Parts: sequence; structure tokens; C-alpha cells
Amino acid sequence: MPRKDRIDALGAVALVGFSAAMGLNQALIKLVNEGMAPIFQAGMRSAVAFPVVMLFAFLMARRLSLKDGSLIPGIFTGLLFSAEFMLLFKSVEFSSVARISILFYTMPMWVALGAHFLIPGEKLTKMRVLGLLLAVCGVVLALSDQEIAARDDAWKGDIMALLGAMLWACIALTARTTKMSKASPEMQLIYQLAISAPVMIGIAFYTGDTYREMTYLLFGIFLFQSLIVVGVGFLTWFWVLSIYPASNMASFGFLAPVFGVLAGWQILGENVSIAIVGALVLVAIGIVLVNRKPSPK
Repeated sequence: MPRKDRIDALGAVALVGFSAAMGLNQALIKLVNEGMAPIFQAGMRSAVAFPVVMLFAFLMARRLSLKDGSLIPGIFTGLLFSAEFMLLFKSVEFSSVARISILFYTMPMWVALGAHFLIPGEKLTKMRVLGLLLAVCGVVLALSDQEIAARDDAWKGDIMALLGAMLWACIALTARTTKMSKASPEMQLIYQLAISAPVMIGIAFYTGDTYREMTYLLFGIFLFQSLIVVGVGFLTWFWVLSIYPASNMASFGFLAPVFGVLAGWQILGENVSIAIVGALVLVAIGIVLVNRKPSPK
């Protein structure tokens, strides 16, 4: 399919579907945590998704090379990816999916802040600063939710989600500021999956925390999450990235936390308080403003 200069109906449907899959992610993780320990689940998910991405890259004749200088930064992002997902998968054991979704998807804010110092031409504009301030207000509002805050360990999950968002931003910045930028998107994900699978599975076996009370239903949810949410979800993202302008795709970024809150409410029966709704609105607006490109002078 030829490249297009704007998002059409097909692209919009694909991006909404990808955002829904990302939003669904935290709720599914929390469910499967009942049968698999968080770090073990994260490692096994990478292990299952790895051959799916490899097969797609092979069938689509994507460029996969270790000779473009991306190996060292690729390994580094794989380690960051491991830490990011260990934090994310553990976070939902302490706090609500709604709150974790809002905090974790502040990632564009941290990218914008880091890019201001690391990437020429990515300085913070007044609009982006406003977006950052709104997102920070959203985070503060989410943390003020008394129902969740009343739990003794909720703060642990909140901190893990925020640290996970920062690590995710570090991966994005590494991909843009090192020779990792020469690797195809598929190769970048392959680095992350190939490194994170043995690292996280190894840590899980070392600590002895692997399986819990696994059932066929939970195993089915795990396979759905690995093959559909991660495998098909990211492959859809790569397909969209290859056809549509990246600058137009960023405006869909606010949908992931929205779907995350909805998933926590519908699947897990979480109460969505006024504070959570307000936080979601502030963070969503912040994401849109941060991703907004400055108008040409």
C-alpha cells in the first residue's frame, strides 16, 4: 500500500484499535497475575511475542541487521524494557488499573522533557509546557483519589507506574539519539523482546516466583495478551507507521489511558471516581498538547 499524507478512515480504525489494545493491557495483566507471578508473566509474554514479530519481519522483508551500529543501544533498550515491564506488571498488584493507566501513559510528557535537552529542534514550546503542567496536575489529582490512597501499599504501585513511564521514555529517547535510529521499528522491538525474555524469566526462576494458581482461562487470557495485544497490536502499529505520517498519529496517544480506565471499570469492576475522571481528562489534554507540532513560522 502506498504512503499517504494524512490519516484516513482505515488508519483511524487501526490506531483506535491499537490504543484499545494498549488500554486493555493493564487489566489483562492484573487478571493473569493471579496465575503467573508478574515478572514471570512479563518474561513469558516477551518469549511468546518474539517469534510472532520475527515471522512478520521475515514475511514483510523488513531490514533486520546487527551491523548498522544498533547492537549496543539495542541491548541497552532491551534492559530498559525489562525494567519497565517488571515495574508495570508489579504495579497492578498494589494500585488500581485506572490509576496505573493514567500514570503509565504519562510517557509522552517525559519524552518531551528529555527531548528538550537531548534533541535539537525539540525545545519545549509554550503549548508543550502547558501540556506538561496539565499532565502533572492530572497525576496529582489521580494520586489524591482517596479510595485507592486508603490502601496501605497503593503508593508502591503508583511509583512503579511512574518509573515505568520514565523508562519507556528513555527507550524512545535512546531510539532517537543513538544509532538505534538506523534500525527498523521491527528490529527495535526484536531487541527488546529478545533481551527481556531471558532476563525476566531468569529473575523469576532465581527468586522462585513463577506460577501461582494457573487455570485454563487465565492461560487463555495470557495467550490472547501475548499474541493479540502485543503481537498483532504492535504489528498493526508498524503497519500504520509504514503508511501514515507519524506527526498525525501522535494525536491518538490520549486514547490509551482512556481505554485503560474503561477496562478497569468494565472488566475488574473498579470504581471510577470523580478524581480519576478529572485526572484522565487533564492527562489526555496534556498528551494532545505535548504531541502538537508547533505551527511553521
